[in-house]
Amino acid sequence: MQAILAESAKTFWLPGGASTVSGQVDFLFNVILWICIFFFLLVSILLVLFAVIYRHKPGKAVDTAAGHSTTLELTWTLIPSIIVVFLYYYGFRHYMEMTIEPAYSYEVTVVGKMWQWSFRYPTGLEYSSPGEGQLPELHIPVNTPVRAVLSSNDVIHSFYIPAFRTKKDVVPGRYNRMWFQATDVGTYDIYCAAYCGTNHSIMRGIVVVQTKADFDKWLKEETEKANNLPPVQKGEKLYRTQGCAQCHAIDGTKLVGPNWRDVWGKTETMSEGSQVLVDAAYVRESIQTPQAKVVQGYPPTMPPFALKDADVDAIIAYMKSISSHVSEAEKLTLNPPTSQPAGGAATQPAIPPVEKK
Repeated sequence: MQAILAESAKTFWLPGGASTVSGQVDFLFNVILWICIFFFLLVSILLVLFAVIYRHKPGKAVDTAAGHSTTLELTWTLIPSIIVVFLYYYGFRHYMEMTIEPAYSYEVTVVGKMWQWSFRYPTGLEYSSPGEGQLPELHIPVNTPVRAVLSSNDVIHSFYIPAFRTKKDVVPGRYNRMWFQATDVGTYDIYCAAYCGTNHSIMRGIVVVQTKADFDKWLKEETEKANNLPPVQKGEKLYRTQGCAQCHAIDGTKLVGPNWRDVWGKTETMSEGSQVLVDAAYVRESIQTPQAKVVQGYPPTMPPFALKDADVDAIIAYMKSISSHVSEAEKLTLNPPTSQPAGGAATQPAIPPVEKK
């Protein structure tokens, strides 16, 4: 919590606004706050003052009850009514502006999963973080309306960007929408504002606001890179973008799920005591119906994932590449040809000769 508070704002009061609606939201927030402070002080001071002035004094007869005052009653009825009507009008007007996005908005699909955000772009790119251990990044162009289509793979999440003053629940089984327009180039925090499980606190990310030229360049490069990845690299990317990294470490650390390091080819003990070899059939089943076989010592919390066969194969290739149970010769065959020499023939990975016995 201290880390979040330290990073969330450059000012003591509210994080700096960086969207077209942040000024309106801040204005209404401050108006309501100062109205509450004014009436709190008014009531508190009058309460103490009246308690002192009208306290019972020894030897003095009891005063009669106060009479009816139409003027006073109209005053404390009309003034609050005028204030409430103003707040409703101003709040509703800007709520509609925040709800109805411009027709020409750039659309990005935001997917929440335990416990990570991933983002899909119109080019087909599904992007999360730029590297292992780094926060998921949503890249958007500055001064451009962006429509976020929100969906969840598991439980209720809440997509919250404090600097943009925008938040919307991400509900499984349905799509929500929100829009925003960044006004300043920079990076801004993303949080999940709904408690979504044991690792809710690590479900963070950043919005990277770029100039239109820089955004177009980044999107083109990442899309081309994603479409040309060999199986192992594609599997590693899926490991990061599909939320696997939040529950399955690759460095020996115990998280919510079993560690992937050296797991391929290993025999695991299931919760009911049976022994299962970690092979292609087991991995595919664990992705599609994770509750069918649960490793002993781990909770049955993994949701099912609807991945394409090619994506499952890429994850398998990645798991093989980080397992000591797979020979170096087999690891060299995991990736297809990746370069074209001058003659036009694709280069093949070098495979050591099989030793004769």
